[in-house]
Amino acid sequence: MSERIAFVAGEASGDLLAAPVVAALRRHDPPYAAAGIAGDRMVAAGCEAWHHVRELSVRGYVEVLRELPRLLRLRRGVFDRLVASRCAALVGVDSPDFNLALEAKARGAGIPTVHYVSPSIWAWRGGRIERIRKAADRVLLVFPFEQEIYHRAGIPASYVGHPMASEIPMDPDAEAARARLGLDGAAGRGSPIVALLPGSRRAEVEYIGPVFLDAAREIARAHPAARFLLPVADRSLRAMVESQIASRPEVQERLHWFDGRSHDCLEACDGVLVASGTATLEAALYKRPMVIAYRMPASSAWIMRRIGGYLPWVGLPNILAGETIVPERLQEQATAPAIARALLDVLADEAGRRRLHERYCAMHESLRRDTPVLATAAILQTIETARRG
Repeated sequence: MSERIAFVAGEASGDLLAAPVVAALRRHDPPYAAAGIAGDRMVAAGCEAWHHVRELSVRGYVEVLRELPRLLRLRRGVFDRLVASRCAALVGVDSPDFNLALEAKARGAGIPTVHYVSPSIWAWRGGRIERIRKAADRVLLVFPFEQEIYHRAGIPASYVGHPMASEIPMDPDAEAARARLGLDGAAGRGSPIVALLPGSRRAEVEYIGPVFLDAAREIARAHPAARFLLPVADRSLRAMVESQIASRPEVQERLHWFDGRSHDCLEACDGVLVASGTATLEAALYKRPMVIAYRMPASSAWIMRRIGGYLPWVGLPNILAGETIVPERLQEQATAPAIARALLDVLADEAGRRRLHERYCAMHESLRRDTPVLATAAILQTIETARRG
């Protein structure tokens, strides 16, 4: 019987990151089984789903407090299965508020632990690095600048690259993507196709979805032949999205929405309105101009401001560049007119788009590694080190 490695992914981005590693472990000689909290991609790669990632997809402090009893029960249940299944290791994929505590408990029970994707200690909540030290035997890093942070802290870490940098082509083909989506001739000459990515979590779609749709209405006033693409990250969000669209008939007639297919939408579009998160990196790898926006309940935003941060940006393209290369509109600034105006300005600046494309290409090259192979090697090395004691 194959040894089993547990994976715990907390949202759609974690599912995307973990799936190629699950597949690589199953191809290894000898092969390893995988089980845990998984999304659709992980399941397709061969991971047994004890729970679906949507059960962890909660954002914001107030929202987490409301769900805390359920999340604690879920975490206890996963730990019990880890022990009962005699898992060879636990790989916590992002979602540090859930995973670091689970990893620390598993490590205390003698299970080797790997945390995949460093929490953004370089952006805010730097005290997390001590939690990581207690929780993880090794950290898998997706950004190259993080290696020095962990080296200074004396925490074992391996830069494995970002799997999306290998999955996404260096030279996207917008026409081919439009054909795949059935969009041939969808936009008039000179009129943009704009992708709307309000996030994968229910609360994100609730707060940001209407703003993006209203921004689309503003863009359509400037470009009457413009078209809009809306990939719905999870089918459970379909009813909410349909309601938001139905209340905006002037947008509805020019909007194409899809179950998933966010990568096709990004490759097909001319510009993107995107919620802060991993999708901002995906948009950059597809070399698309974008405006990053984020809104959350006022109570959660107040707590985040009180905690404070180290960086002036929330978008990964700006963080990786070390400067503002794409506009960000957050909280009170994330209004439909402001977001629409920012994207229209970017789309109208041809020289600026060329410079942005060059920055995106350099970013893409820095992140492209054989991530599944490197991550698999690091996980198995962690198991072997633990067994040698």
